Amino acid sequence: MKVTLRLRMGSHDAHYGGGLVDGARMLALFGDVATELLIRHDGDEGLFRAYDAVEFLAPVLAGDYIEAEGEIVEVGKTSRKMKFEARKVIRAAPEISASAAEVLNPPVVVCRASGTCVTPKDKQRGSK
Repeated sequence: MKVTLRLRMGSHDAHYGGGLVDGARMLALFGDVATELLIRHDGDEGLFRAYDAVEFLAPVLAGDYIEAEGEIVEVGKTSRKMKFEARKVIRAAPEISASAAEVLNPPVVVCRASGTCVTPKDKQRGSK
């Protein structure tokens, strides 16, 4: 099972000079993807327990469109192992004009991660 979200990074997402978006924004998107995966798989939001790997591979700027995808790769008794990938599918092109943009074919992978979520049963036992 896979889930994909696509959204535009706005000026409110830019955290650093030059309109650079904080890498933590990609992790927030992965959290939203994980929540939807758990709802679809278990009927409950569950809880994200931990990332075991995160790679930031390319910069993301305000105006870029990001596609965040995740999938459950392992189902345990009370946990779900997931992997995530964020890709820049459209980039802002301010060097052309303030509203110019370029569709990227192929998309540019900007972040990869993997982590573990816990199921509703584990949540009830007090896991965080």
